[in-house]
Amino acid sequence: MQQAWRNSEPIEEPQFIAFVGIDWADQKHVWCWQGAGENKREGGDFAARAGAVETWVAELRQRFGDGPIAVAVEQTRAALLWQLSKYAQLHLYLVSPQTSANFRKTFYPSGAKDDPRDADLLLELVLQHRHRLRCWAPDSEATRLVQNLVEERRKLVDEKTAVLNNLTNRLKLYFPQMLEWFVRLDTSLACALLQRWPTLAELQKLSPGKLRTFFHRHHSRQRELIERRIREIHQARPALTDGAILQAQAAVVPLLVQVLIKLQEGIAKLDQQMAHAASQHPDYYLFASFPGAGAVMAPRLLAALGSQRERYRSATELQTFSGIAPVIESSGKKKWIHSRWRCPKFLRQSFHEWAGHSIRFCPWARAFYELQRGRGKGHHAAVRSLAFKWMRILFRCWQDHVAYDDNLYLARLAQRGSGLGPCIAAVKKLCITRG
Repeated sequence: MQQAWRNSEPIEEPQFIAFVGIDWADQKHVWCWQGAGENKREGGDFAARAGAVETWVAELRQRFGDGPIAVAVEQTRAALLWQLSKYAQLHLYLVSPQTSANFRKTFYPSGAKDDPRDADLLLELVLQHRHRLRCWAPDSEATRLVQNLVEERRKLVDEKTAVLNNLTNRLKLYFPQMLEWFVRLDTSLACALLQRWPTLAELQKLSPGKLRTFFHRHHSRQRELIERRIREIHQARPALTDGAILQAQAAVVPLLVQVLIKLQEGIAKLDQQMAHAASQHPDYYLFASFPGAGAVMAPRLLAALGSQRERYRSATELQTFSGIAPVIESSGKKKWIHSRWRCPKFLRQSFHEWAGHSIRFCPWARAFYELQRGRGKGHHAAVRSLAFKWMRILFRCWQDHVAYDDNLYLARLAQRGSGLGPCIAAVKKLCITRG
């Protein structure tokens, strides 16, 4: 059995049943595979979009079975790596672009290049020289369970957002008053109202007494708010009177509300499963210790880093891979900085959202955010800067297997004479005043 390498340490590789080379592209990824002990190679491509990887992996499994498969992919393709890393049977071997280019020149000194040929060369690399490549091995089953639950929840949230946007656009057309009476349409009160009375005309047929009973039954107890809504319901004028449009929308809107309710129930159920799976993970205590990492964000942080400490060589590598680290470009005397475009979007979003949450729970994070805003940065740029800082702390705690201690970090800031000191004091004073 050959020895593979994970970073600088040798590991015993499994008995692979197949080998694959994938050449990435913006629109589609080209692949070439070969079964162990076979001489015939097959090739094809799949679209570079969400869901296409799942379909391709299903085809790969149908062709070769459920055993371990070695896959060579360029290490700069962070988004593709993240999508492939969810599957236990895929052992990813990272190939630097320079290695791939030099290997191509060995066989094609003319410089000729095309995607199927590159995929074939990547397959050759993983087939004959994988002991010289860096192995990105599958994470533990407990970690992958959390990762998959977290990502499935995000998909449901995205579907819910799409349904809400659809519902909002329809109400703007014929029943815009609903958007004034209810800040959110995904509440049980708003959903129940639209299911029973999807048009203004139907709602206005109810007496004030029946409306009060309905509001009370759905846990609306603010008397002033209830009376204002009842008054505005009976005073409202329809946005349009075209019966054809009204009847069509009245038929569709209750269906959209039913879908919205089912999605919310599904998200709630996934939340329970995700919380249970995360709580059983041996590293959960570590991620739950960070400010702003609650029932949703702590599992997402766990899914983002996993349990393989040797996967990332440094915090910088994690920051770059996730897309939080900015890209610096220069040409002549010009130099500009922008956010990273090609990266695992969900991974970057996890760190970004967590940093945003931490502002409410951590005085120094709030101070750092305000300092960035004072320097002229926009909200999201300031949050990305905060995420960049948080990730260095998170990486160190993760490597050392220790929970985060806010008091310990503040003490170290004071020892170093950090410029955040006055800002932190000002934030704490403001919090005391507001309290």
